[in-house]
Amino acid sequence: MTSKVDSKEVGLVAGLNLFHFFLGTRDLHYGLWQDDLEVCIQNLPEAQKRYSDFLISHIPEGVRRILDVGCGAGGLASELLARGFEIEGVSPSPLLTEAAQQQAGTGFKIHQGRFEDLQFADDDKFDLVMFSESFQYIRLDRVLEDAAQRLNPGGYILICDFFKTDAPGKSVIGGGHPIRKFREILNNSGLEILEDKDITSETAPNLDIVNQMGRELLYPTFKLIGYAFDRNHPWLARLFRWKYQKKIDKINHKYLSGERNGENFARHKVYRLMLLRKPGD
Repeated sequence: MTSKVDSKEVGLVAGLNLFHFFLGTRDLHYGLWQDDLEVCIQNLPEAQKRYSDFLISHIPEGVRRILDVGCGAGGLASELLARGFEIEGVSPSPLLTEAAQQQAGTGFKIHQGRFEDLQFADDDKFDLVMFSESFQYIRLDRVLEDAAQRLNPGGYILICDFFKTDAPGKSVIGGGHPIRKFREILNNSGLEILEDKDITSETAPNLDIVNQMGRELLYPTFKLIGYAFDRNHPWLARLFRWKYQKKIDKINHKYLSGERNGENFARHKVYRLMLLRKPGD
């Protein structure tokens, strides 16, 4: 029996191809928008480069072997390999695994599957386990424990991702573990917190880019498609709306309402870089 293809996975790869064609970028992660960089789609590649440089700058001295959990399209792994690190990836997505292998090369070993399900040899340890916008997709009750088991004594966990705040109301921007719950688990993990930086203000503008794309690209495109569909297939168009109106309304609210913006992101999410250390034996 053929397994179903995850529509979100297809959307990510489609977005990757679109950004590569128009902007020359092969990264899927957020950009880091600092004061001197205008927030516009044309500057996304530079913002993403700044994010990668920022993340890499927090890798402690002496680290050589890295496990990149949720390696995406392999952009960050490519940069780390170019800088002389030994790096392996984890990818639950066959389509992204293929993209990462093409970008980072055959020397980049990728473990296919979910991080929670992978089996490593007892002596297969790393100096650092890294989660770049992948931490939110892994079970919170065990992710730190599983990561620590993959580390050498004194090894590190580097997290760069966003979390949910306790702000009232429901956000159209999904994702992120509750920061309060994460803090509780972290405090009981036995891991030492070496760094904890709030970069919400530098990452929130990415949602303004998303909002701009919704207004200036997605909405006009969908409007044109709908117009042609109504004119050419009126009965089929009515049937489609009758059957899928709730889903259409949900998509419109989520992506075209204008609520997916930097202000709402900064209210409902907090984006942090955290460097944790496993005690040495």
